[in-house]
Amino acid sequence: MLIQVCLNGPRGAADSAAVPLSPGAMAESAAAAVAAGAGEVHVHPKSPCGEDTLSPRAVAAALTAIRAAVSVPVGVTTGAWAEPDPERRVERVRSWTVLPDHASVNWHEPGAEAVAAALLERGVGVEAGIWSGTDGVGRFLASPLAPRVLRVLAEVTDPDPATAQDTGRELLAALGAAHGRPVLLHGEDGAAWPVLRLALRLGLDTRIGLEDVLVLPDGRRASSNAQLVLGALAHTSSDHRPS
Repeated sequence: MLIQVCLNGPRGAADSAAVPLSPGAMAESAAAAVAAGAGEVHVHPKSPCGEDTLSPRAVAAALTAIRAAVSVPVGVTTGAWAEPDPERRVERVRSWTVLPDHASVNWHEPGAEAVAAALLERGVGVEAGIWSGTDGVGRFLASPLAPRVLRVLAEVTDPDPATAQDTGRELLAALGAAHGRPVLLHGEDGAAWPVLRLALRLGLDTRIGLEDVLVLPDGRRASSNAQLVLGALAHTSSDHRPS
């Protein structure tokens, strides 16, 4: 079972002082999270003003710094908010001078297949982001690229802890065999911990980090990504009850 750490996401300093924004801070946070037990890193490279970006300079800086600190796979986002124009997003991917091990592609976004194709052409693994509440499932299952992705990110966008697990089960049911690709299940904000527990019970890979949630299972503010990883690992031995 894999626990991936998602270091920052689109969050900034206003969300939490613990969110790493510079390449050095990303590297330090990644190293601590991997030492705590994370098996992979997912990061959003940032512009000098702290915004998500796909620029080759920012991607190279983030990847170089993180890889100097850890030896696990490192992936990045290709979210449309970082580059709204689909053609420009593909151009960005093709201009990267340092390549990530994998990159997430949100399948409901315009131009997703073209972005995924550009990544595959460059030898970069694709994490197919399938968000609940979108048409991503249908688009993914119909895609000729689906059997070639590294894994499926089943992403529960329902933030309600009371309903998130049911939403997660519905998303997994809709994905079915997912073209035989491994599935990583995770939630966000109020759903992060309930969905993580569901993933563990089902024996699926999952992720945790300041991108997805700012608090620990007991509601205290997290002081680091490493603290969130430790909180996730605590569930692996104590939370295997049927749900």
